[in-house]
Amino acid sequence: MNRDVVISGGGPVGLMLACELRLAGVDVLVVERLPEPDQTIKAGSVNLTTAEAFYRRGLLPAMDEVVRRNFEQIQKFLESRGGGGPKAVPVGHFAGIMVTSTGVDFGDPAFRDVGPAGRVVVIQQQAVEAILAGRAAELGVEIRRGVELIGFDADADGVTAHLSEGEPVRAGWLVGADGGRSFVRKRAGFEFPGTDPAVTGRQALAELTGAEVLPAGWQHGTGGLYVHGPTPGRMLTVEFDGPPADRDAPITADELEASFRRVSGADIRVTKVHSATRFTDNARQATTYRLGRVLLAGDAAHVHSPFGGQGLNLGIGDAVNLGWKLAATIRGWAPDGLLDTYTTERHPIGEWVLEWTRAQVALMRSDVRTKALRQVVTDLLLTDDGATYLAKKLSGVLHRYPIEGEHDLTGRAAPDFAFADGTRLGEHLQDGKALLLDLAEDTALRATASGWAGRVGVLTAKCDSEPALTGVLIRPDGHIAWAREDGSTAGLEAALRRWFGEPA
Repeated sequence: MNRDVVISGGGPVGLMLACELRLAGVDVLVVERLPEPDQTIKAGSVNLTTAEAFYRRGLLPAMDEVVRRNFEQIQKFLESRGGGGPKAVPVGHFAGIMVTSTGVDFGDPAFRDVGPAGRVVVIQQQAVEAILAGRAAELGVEIRRGVELIGFDADADGVTAHLSEGEPVRAGWLVGADGGRSFVRKRAGFEFPGTDPAVTGRQALAELTGAEVLPAGWQHGTGGLYVHGPTPGRMLTVEFDGPPADRDAPITADELEASFRRVSGADIRVTKVHSATRFTDNARQATTYRLGRVLLAGDAAHVHSPFGGQGLNLGIGDAVNLGWKLAATIRGWAPDGLLDTYTTERHPIGEWVLEWTRAQVALMRSDVRTKALRQVVTDLLLTDDGATYLAKKLSGVLHRYPIEGEHDLTGRAAPDFAFADGTRLGEHLQDGKALLLDLAEDTALRATASGWAGRVGVLTAKCDSEPALTGVLIRPDGHIAWAREDGSTAGLEAALRRWFGEPA
């Protein structure tokens, strides 16, 4: 083998996966057909679970300054429209129904102990990609830009990747992180069922005149929706006239201007376009994320409309879930079926996102019956319970993997426990390894885990958690595989074997 893994696609998902693999000592090559990072306007925020993933790998400090500048811009924009202020921070929307933080109960148990990740929300996808590219370089990942995967041959032992430049590369595994039109997915023969598009969306960063009369946030207009803000120059329209005839044709100022005028009815002029893209509500998902030695992650595995901003988050979640499992398989200590749990755990979350976006498209329509339904949903979402429900769904804190165990925390993302020495859990997960928390100075617990030294770290610490836990086993992706409150080690050895193979 020339490489352990070849990743096709050097966007945030491919880069995050590469970083996860390198933390485990895996030799990985990333090939990206674009010679430079794509600066087209894309996602503008991340959810809580994505911020937690970045926090656990020590990436938050690099993001803080970007987030701070973005919040300043948003506040200035909202204030220019007569709103804003620190008590009115947007937390998300459903079908264009905007919900702010004022109604959200952040004391809800689902938000407990989120730690520093709670401060990261608004950050552009390009900034995330740049930070991940820098981290990948630090870890020694080779990234070949301007090089395209043009073919591959997969067999039982590995994959031969044919590139647009250089000799073929023989690797143990190939991961397609190459976007919604994934060459890897199509070439490997993954089934990709779903629903066809019914809308045309346009998003841009542009210079406008006449936009000062428009209210901030999502607005329902004639035959569609439009948004101006929350950052200067950002505009978006959604029209229910079917998909675009040519999604790849250059987007002109005239096209954006005409769409904005049709939907808003305002005399808007687009004088300059800095970045623009079209999108639809095409919603499809691969039936499995693995076929033999070929795997999919991110948009290659699932596509949907951008409503609710779930695409980047879903892809980062894929990468963090897949990385340690693929590394364990390569290193030879993975228990039977470990790699198959990638699909088992991630597919249902992708399926939920697709259904969530489909529901939003249905509620965005402008006929009289849908308008009546939208008013009912608006009333519900603007209650404190409704706002909290939406915040929990969008943040990802309700996601739970089907991990067997008696404790209620099993399968959930671990709270960011605060320890007596002043550290927090996230600071102890930066090496990408599993961690067993000994919270009761239990020699029996530590002895049970001793056979997995090198795969599972052990931290003995004091922690004022609620409930009063005595032991917690945390996987490399931050999810809890075992927990107890009674000082017993019952089930711990089984959990260690289930996720980290046989003891050395």
